[in-house]
Amino acid sequence: MSSSFFIKKKENPKFSKKGTNSAVTKRKSDGDPGGNSKGRAKKVNPKYNEEISSDSETESPAVSKKRQSREEPVYEETPQEKKLRLAKLYLDQLREEEDKKAEEESFESDLIAGRLQDEVLEQKGKLQRLIAKDVNPSEIRLLRGHKLPVTCLVISPDDKHIFSAAKDCSIIKWDVESGRKLHTIAGGRKGTEDRHVGHTAHVLCMAISSDGKYLATGDMNKLIMIWEAETCKHLYKFTGHRGPVSGLSFRKGTHDLYSASHDRSVKVWNVDENAYVETLFGHQDVITGLDSLSRERCVSAGGRDRTVRVWKIAEESQLVFHGHEGSIDCIQLINEEHMITGADDGSLSLWSVNKKKPLSTVKQAHGCHGDAGLEQPHWVASVAALQNSDTVASGSHNSKVQLWKCAQGFRGLEPLFSVPVTGFINSLKFSSSGQFLVAGVGQEHRNHVCAVQASY
Repeated sequence: MSSSFFIKKKENPKFSKKGTNSAVTKRKSDGDPGGNSKGRAKKVNPKYNEEISSDSETESPAVSKKRQSREEPVYEETPQEKKLRLAKLYLDQLREEEDKKAEEESFESDLIAGRLQDEVLEQKGKLQRLIAKDVNPSEIRLLRGHKLPVTCLVISPDDKHIFSAAKDCSIIKWDVESGRKLHTIAGGRKGTEDRHVGHTAHVLCMAISSDGKYLATGDMNKLIMIWEAETCKHLYKFTGHRGPVSGLSFRKGTHDLYSASHDRSVKVWNVDENAYVETLFGHQDVITGLDSLSRERCVSAGGRDRTVRVWKIAEESQLVFHGHEGSIDCIQLINEEHMITGADDGSLSLWSVNKKKPLSTVKQAHGCHGDAGLEQPHWVASVAALQNSDTVASGSHNSKVQLWKCAQGFRGLEPLFSVPVTGFINSLKFSSSGQFLVAGVGQEHRNHVCAVQASY
């Protein structure tokens, strides 16, 4: 942008006159001897038609400074410089995008690595999420519907529904959010087995498959019923046990069903094929509880034979564990290698499948009752474990559910807090998310009528 200006005689006569006078004056000052400007006023020296720059040396410093202050120079970048500048901006933008992408990939990689590590630890049975410190009771809700004591319950894998069963032979499906009954499978009277769809004897146990497709229930009449969990439609009836069915568990990720009975046996069923697979023997007394996870094995509690057994289905072998002094009434796996058991001597034990003795035992876990000198411990009627965590729960008939923390590495049990619940806690289950715990409560123990058993 030019900062020069022009004096042109023809374009501005008024201005030209001033220019002429100036020129004349200048010439007089140059020493014209005659001082006669009359005939020379019209003649203009060509040098005064020249372009005069504002930066010219002929301008006074004051004028030049004033003009410079009034008009700051503006830099015009060349096309080449513009290309270079845009290229640098583009490269900076690419570099910033690559850095951001690298951060995201690193985060995703760490997340995936963490998940893979958790999966490996879970498969090895060593995963223990330390969440007990964050567990706090916030709300207690009561769902009523059964006419007789609740004996067992399960929660659907999506945590949206609860299935419960009772000594009135009925099964109820509940909505967790609203607490409403969604479906009731009524119990039938004894002797109506041929025409009644459902149980006609006390329901003692139940299980739901890990995909939420099948619900299995077992009763005092030695029967196992298979239901469609979504609609509560009856599908199959399994027979074969010679005593009350006391434990049921689906192998995680499959539709293989394990069942335990007071006839001291464990049976394996394929629900998809509606077929019996095999029977396992070993316990010397009625089996009171059963559980399984992903491995092709299950664990069981042997009542008054005071043993816990791990059944390796594929190898057709079993591991035997001793530790309780009384009848072992309940059992639950924490992960593939650790489990929790409760007994009628009031003790609660933590086990590893790699050791034949308990890792830790809490005696009189729920206190004692009775007169001084004749105290008897409250027996542990139910246990639950939040899978792959450090949190377990136990129930008795001392009007409370007790929450426990497993020490790191499952080296011990520490009490967290108790929740007041009146009655016998016959069943306990944690939701898959760990957001809530459900207790099945009655006025008597679920096996109260089974206190005396015949030999099989």
